[in-house]
Amino acid sequence: MKTLGLIGGTTWISTMDYYSLINKKTNELLGGLSSAKLLLYSVNFEEFRPPVNPNDWDELTRKFTAIAKKLEGNGVDAIVFCANTPHLIADKVQDNIDIPLIHIAQAAAEEIASKNIKKVALLGTRITMEQPFFKDKLTKNGIEPLVPEAADRQYIHDAVFNEMGKGIFSPATKQRFIEIINGLVEQGAEGVILGCTEFPHLIRPEDCSVPLFDTTVIHAEAAVKFLITD
Repeated sequence: MKTLGLIGGTTWISTMDYYSLINKKTNELLGGLSSAKLLLYSVNFEEFRPPVNPNDWDELTRKFTAIAKKLEGNGVDAIVFCANTPHLIADKVQDNIDIPLIHIAQAAAEEIASKNIKKVALLGTRITMEQPFFKDKLTKNGIEPLVPEAADRQYIHDAVFNEMGKGIFSPATKQRFIEIINGLVEQGAEGVILGCTEFPHLIRPEDCSVPLFDTTVIHAEAAVKFLITD
């Protein structure tokens, strides 16, 4: 079995989900008392709050790269960012390490393509919805991404940092999210990407008329596939 290096804390809520999902899937596949070999570096999210402007990411790029190198130096075989938004700089971090970085958007795009879905709603932070790092992976797999209008993108972004990052999942926020999703379904979305790893705590499959793609689960399963494959 290989060893994964997890960079978490962005947020601690979804990092717990990653740890649980990766270990459960590993045990499911290998049986017995099997669990995943992991090194977890959990950051203080307040010090890693992501700027909306990608031009302001130089400091975070240095920080994530330094952590990835530290994990690599301690023997891990691949890096996993336990969140969607940091994948804005995934390619830059990858350029500075000699082990794979398992990309959440690539894993999601492959999963959606396997379902023969051609148009999806993409929800996430403004960075995830507005920058190309996630959408490009979709379009390269023949999938058209739809994102909410500007005011709704800001609402979703604020909900991530003012509520969900603190473990707050309110009925009012859930209702607004469902309204936004329904609007995108009316525009032709055949599925919805929960492109923020906290969203599955808010939105459930029964809340939507189209399939949900939980990037936390998809990414964790891709990490386990790497972990146990020779």
